Amino acid sequence: MRPRSKLPALLVGSSLLASSLGVGTIATAADPGSTPAASAFSASGHTGHTGHTTAVSTRASADDPDGDGYIPAVPPVTGVTPSEATPPPRYHKEFQANCAVTHTAPDDPIVYPGQPGKSHDHTFMGNTTTNAGSTTASLYGGDTTCKAPADASAYWMPSLYKGDKKILPVGPQVIYYKAGVTDYTSVRPFPKGLRYVVGDPMQSAQDFRAHKGFVEGWECGDSFFNVDFPASCPSRPDVQLNIRFQAPSCWDGKYLDTPDHKSHMAYPVVKPGTNDNMCPASHPVALPMIEFKMAFPVNGDMSDVRLASGRGYSFHYDFFNAWEERTLKALVDHCIVGGLQCDTRGYDLYHPERGAVLNEDHRLP
Repeated sequence: MRPRSKLPALLVGSSLLASSLGVGTIATAADPGSTPAASAFSASGHTGHTGHTTAVSTRASADDPDGDGYIPAVPPVTGVTPSEATPPPRYHKEFQANCAVTHTAPDDPIVYPGQPGKSHDHTFMGNTTTNAGSTTASLYGGDTTCKAPADASAYWMPSLYKGDKKILPVGPQVIYYKAGVTDYTSVRPFPKGLRYVVGDPMQSAQDFRAHKGFVEGWECGDSFFNVDFPASCPSRPDVQLNIRFQAPSCWDGKYLDTPDHKSHMAYPVVKPGTNDNMCPASHPVALPMIEFKMAFPVNGDMSDVRLASGRGYSFHYDFFNAWEERTLKALVDHCIVGGLQCDTRGYDLYHPERGAVLNEDHRLP
């Protein structure tokens, strides 16, 4: 049964304060007892991951008519235990869902549904209609800049600026769908309408570096593993600013969203006595692990480069699933469960005999 407690007034007030200050999302401290807001959140009975939590919304959406922040999965996934199996080793278990930038706007349909202009500026990819009022129904079946027309999902991140100029990634950006657990054969497709936030705009540099989704930080030229933007990058046409960041891939099977937009998801944990990754018992359902690999066409002097959310270590992103179910399942089964390194069509160059999932138009045959 879904918890029915109301949102703590302090959190709602803090969220409104953040809006008045022009901040898209707020955070509480890592220690549940370190701030009144954090204590109020814990006292409500809805505990998030260790670390910062994104502010709760202050308004209901069409997907959450009672406005309590919980969107139940219908039906829920029950009776699943985390897989401890170790299938035949495969170096790659992935496919790509590459999507180009569509537009930018100070909207966030996950954190601030129905409240246009309340967030910091975001750069949107995938679904062309994403805005503050987006819902599962409005996104599903919509137009998209993703290679596969069946991927009407919404992907977004804070906009990047050099001085006052907004810098947008050019062309399709690489969005990997991978296995985050050792038993790649246990991965199943995202449920329709699942949404979550990866990272937090209020995280510190130390939080960012220690984040379970951290891969290589900010990169340009020969500069790697930066938690903030490098002071400078080589001024060459082939040099861009890059970042890779991974999302949690274990789901509780109960909710498509929770008040902090994170608690229904978790990162895999290490199986005791091994190097294997498995889902925790609290989040037993293995889903694809999304990895953003973004490239921004900016180099040279980087001293005036910033994100709409702040410094480089405030990077975070959002995902709102609106895949057509048959296509997503076909790609997950063939590429992730099948242990292949697939492109956007579900084709592995090193295993041509396995064929492709999608035709030349990126559609199911």
